Amino acid sequence: PLYEAGLSRAIGDWTLGMNATRLYTLKYGQNKQVLSIGRVQTPTLALIVKRQQEIEHFVPKQYWELKTVYRDTVFSAIVRKSDEELAEEAEKEKENPTKKKTQPVENRGIPPITDEQTGRQLLERIRQVPFEVTDISTKKGTEAPPRLFDLTSLQVECNKKFSYSADMTLQLIQSLYEKKVATYPRVDTTFLSDDIYPKCPNILAGLKDYAAYTAPLTGAPLIKSKKVFDNSKVTDHHAIIPTGVQPQGLTDMEKRVFDLIARRFIAVFYPDCKFSTTTVLGEADKIEFKVTGKQILDPGWRVIFAKEQQDEAKENTEEERTLPVFRKGESGPHEPMLNEKWTQPPRPYTEATLLRAMETAGKLVDNDELRDAMKENGIGRPSTRAAIIETLFKRHYIRKERKNLIATPTGVELIQLIHEELLKSAELTGIWEKKLREIERKSYDAGTFLTELKQMVTEIVYSVLSDNSNRRVTVGEDKPV
Repeated sequence: PLYEAGLSRAIGDWTLGMNATRLYTLKYGQNKQVLSIGRVQTPTLALIVKRQQEIEHFVPKQYWELKTVYRDTVFSAIVRKSDEELAEEAEKEKENPTKKKTQPVENRGIPPITDEQTGRQLLERIRQVPFEVTDISTKKGTEAPPRLFDLTSLQVECNKKFSYSADMTLQLIQSLYEKKVATYPRVDTTFLSDDIYPKCPNILAGLKDYAAYTAPLTGAPLIKSKKVFDNSKVTDHHAIIPTGVQPQGLTDMEKRVFDLIARRFIAVFYPDCKFSTTTVLGEADKIEFKVTGKQILDPGWRVIFAKEQQDEAKENTEEERTLPVFRKGESGPHEPMLNEKWTQPPRPYTEATLLRAMETAGKLVDNDELRDAMKENGIGRPSTRAAIIETLFKRHYIRKERKNLIATPTGVELIQLIHEELLKSAELTGIWEKKLREIERKSYDAGTFLTELKQMVTEIVYSVLSDNSNRRVTVGEDKPV
């Protein structure tokens, strides 16, 4: 079945790529420019172009935030969700039926402040009255260690932390694999099989440079979590981990990548991080305010990433702050303020966010469990995604501005030229990918797949040949970047 799936993939990609590239080049390329079309590269380019157009057409809206300072703590007025936000949330719940249903929360608070005059009136209304604390609630929670790396998550992390391209990360981890210090890299699982568990103490013992972190784990059985060890989530290869061989002669870039893998591996044997979240509600003249603070009770696995956590905490000051001790019913003077804000456009893709979008066929998914379910329908394979992005650079369809990926005029025109949704839809390509996985598992017939494919290519050819609109791609003098 693996052979059949691999062969079907190769035949499919060749049939579609060869026919569509020749078709579009002859029809729209003015005999001057090859218009390269591919099953994975075209939807990937379409994701970048779509995001770019959303940014270009974005109209910023002005709004105001009402806040007040009470006992050196900034409270924010609770704002009622708009109808659009409620509709968006309902849509997301429909799209993610696997997600646990949350209890419907009462939509309370003041309406969004969209004009300054309303904001000023509210400000004056609460200025003269005391602020009263109406409710204090504390919830304890735990946070599991981060998942082990598959290739995509390693590429994402290296792009975020060190600005390495997906291709560069692949070369570095391949080199670590060849130097026998890391396991096989071209994998799409973040789990280990149960047979690796007995080998883990020796692997940890081999990480001599991390003795300060591995020492507390010796002398007792290692934690064996189902979020790490699960045979059902491992096919031919497991997650990327160190081998236990002492690294020697690594370049600085290789050391950085190895450090990420080693720390993640050690962290999965540490206890969960325990924290408490305190929410304080208050009001002034019936306008409700809220502040949230988070306190780490037991850092657990976080000690391994202590420096990084500090850097992140500086960026994310809102999240991790300890509040003073408030009492319900206390009240006193406060200093209200009104801040002018503007809505922000979506951000351009970076290689990190594009890799995630490819993995989930363009759907924005933050949750690890949901991401696992979406992987079935991702576009491209972990081992080929870096090469796809490089191909788009080589063909001058995209370029880099700092970390951001920007489509060139040729790239934008090519996507606008393609009317056949099948060629540029990430979701439809994801469905193809799912059928190929099913062939691997013997639950889909390779012959049927190829028949459907040929039928689809035939329809695309006839559709493009019958286009009489005289559309063309303007030949851009693209300088190599």
